[in-house]
Amino acid sequence: MSASTLDHADSTPDPTRDPTPDPQGDPAGPGPDHYRPALVALLAATALLYLWGLGASGWANSFYSAAVQAGSESWTAFFFGSSDAANAITVDKTPLSLWPMALSVRVFGLSSWAILVPQAIEGVLAVWLLTASVRRSTGSGTAGLVAGAALATTPVAALMFRFNNPDAMLVLLLVAAAYAVLRAVEDGVRHPVRWLALAGALVGLAFLAKMLQAFLVLPAFALVYLVAARSDLPRRVGHLLVAFGSMVAAAGWWIAIVTLWPAASRPYIGGSQTNSVLELTLGYNGLGRLTGEQTGAVVGGGGQGGAGGTGGRWGETGLTRLLDAEIGGQVAWLLPLALLLLVAGLWWTRRAPRTDGVRAALLLWGGWLVVTALTFSLMAGIFHSYYTVALAPAIAALVGIGGRLAWERRRTVDGSAVGAVAVGVVTVTAVVLLGRSADFVPWLRWAVLALGLLAAVAVAGARWLPRRATVAVALATVVVALAGPTAYAVQTAATPHTGSIPTAGPAVDVGTGAGRGGRPGGIGAPGALPGGVPGGVPGGVPGGVPGGVPGGAFGGRPGGQGGAGGLLTGSEPSAALSDLLLQDADDYTWIAAAVGSNSASGYQLATEEPVMAVGGFNGSDPSPTVEEFQALVDAGEIHWFIGGGGGGRGTQLGGSEASSEISAWVAQTFAATTVDGVTLYDLTAPSATADVLAPSDGTVRS
Repeated sequence: MSASTLDHADSTPDPTRDPTPDPQGDPAGPGPDHYRPALVALLAATALLYLWGLGASGWANSFYSAAVQAGSESWTAFFFGSSDAANAITVDKTPLSLWPMALSVRVFGLSSWAILVPQAIEGVLAVWLLTASVRRSTGSGTAGLVAGAALATTPVAALMFRFNNPDAMLVLLLVAAAYAVLRAVEDGVRHPVRWLALAGALVGLAFLAKMLQAFLVLPAFALVYLVAARSDLPRRVGHLLVAFGSMVAAAGWWIAIVTLWPAASRPYIGGSQTNSVLELTLGYNGLGRLTGEQTGAVVGGGGQGGAGGTGGRWGETGLTRLLDAEIGGQVAWLLPLALLLLVAGLWWTRRAPRTDGVRAALLLWGGWLVVTALTFSLMAGIFHSYYTVALAPAIAALVGIGGRLAWERRRTVDGSAVGAVAVGVVTVTAVVLLGRSADFVPWLRWAVLALGLLAAVAVAGARWLPRRATVAVALATVVVALAGPTAYAVQTAATPHTGSIPTAGPAVDVGTGAGRGGRPGGIGAPGALPGGVPGGVPGGVPGGVPGGVPGGAFGGRPGGQGGAGGLLTGSEPSAALSDLLLQDADDYTWIAAAVGSNSASGYQLATEEPVMAVGGFNGSDPSPTVEEFQALVDAGEIHWFIGGGGGGRGTQLGGSEASSEISAWVAQTFAATTVDGVTLYDLTAPSATADVLAPSDGTVRS
């Protein structure tokens, strides 16, 4: 698919889009001769934002970085998404997002840049596709560029396209699928079913990146094709069935292979309690996300209710969730504006033909936004603020499309009124969000307020302004809309981010009774467990979640001291500890084992040798069992057991206690040694005073 194909748009005005078409065209007017340079400038700026200082984040999310390292060493680990190259257990997601990073590491060697550059490239591609899609839908290069800029500067997008979580790949594939759906309903398109089948395949691949979250866009995609496709209804339904088959094939081949593969010869499926990818899909990463009943998850206690919300295990839920202190600065800068322009746009196009392209685009991006936003707002299961990157393309597209429609109507009463209200809404939103981080560029809030008020008044009187003045007002409006998120995005790019729950932008004032507050580069406010629930600090704590071992250390400490890591943070071993683990490494399948994936990940990344993650991410998966672990030790497969890590002060929601039993058996059977604050057990040298352990099955092992 060439750039010229993507960027081409019919410039012929469609009178059905506007009852009073404006002969003066785009506000800044990048015509065919200027659009391409403007697009190149936008993509170059996006690449700079997403690539600048990328290596400062180190391993970013070491949980996924360890799986990338494993996949670069073993094609089996690559295929399954294993946490280690010896294939003990997989990550708790389908593996597609890991594959580009693993291939990059295989080619360029293990480094932060090799892992993160593919993510940044995915971000640039997403901006390009969104820009092209909005331009085709509106016939306006300016609308496309505004949409692309809005996506590029969304703080959570700047975060996730510089990070190694699956969300970057998810967003790219869904934007590409949306582009294909809108191509399928274009006037004059040949073989629309091919475009629709492509969209289905892209959604299926998005499922292989982040499972069922990919399907949140399906209602909007199906609605748009049923409403706007240029064929009779039976044929439209038939085309949708073809797309459904394409989606099932693109997503199902991997699920089928893993399901049919003999369990004894593949890694354990992380995040499941029964070694089943179907359980992972439908349970922990499926209905459990909606209901909050996620077996094996770890929480810190009841969430705090708030205005319009209900407290739960994973924080406040309710219709205001996306605007609260935790999430607002991540993605909500243009959210109220997008909703306003969606409603106005649907009203303005109410008399357009059924197949109108602008209305089809409004329905697609509006449906994407509404369904996804409602799901995020009301889901009672694990939820992190960075999930909201999935909203960013829809918000950006609606701003571009709705802004174009408002511009076309700026000399009408309703157009100028909606425009003035829109400027006022985006100004108030920016002032409120900037006020939550009052110490961050403190003058910016007042500058946005002053410029926004002037722009709102000018838009209200746009009917009487000359063209040059209206162009200046349009540019001022764009500045008001993007100044705040751009400042947050630049701050995000300038800040290293590590751990499992990164946040974009500067620290914010969460007030009282709220969930997690933003902390630059970190994992939220002190004591935050997944989902923004106060009450837990990563680290090995006996009697807490699985895996507590006496003598275990808390998270890694830079400056020479090692650290065992924890539930949400990767371990940071010292050079001395890494050298010890590497001794006789070739004689063992795993140079070490540690409870929890994050605890194991840092040692694996430091040594580039397999480290077993006992119990998977939370330490609550039944892999390996005590008996399986003992058999591996007897066979000389594992050299060291690393104490601490993998847990926190919190409550485990069911799941296996195998990691706790293994930890207790190791502590009773093998002598402990401490290196740079980390407790290790040599599994080849039993303690002379080893106690006898009676496992849960009643047998006795010494």
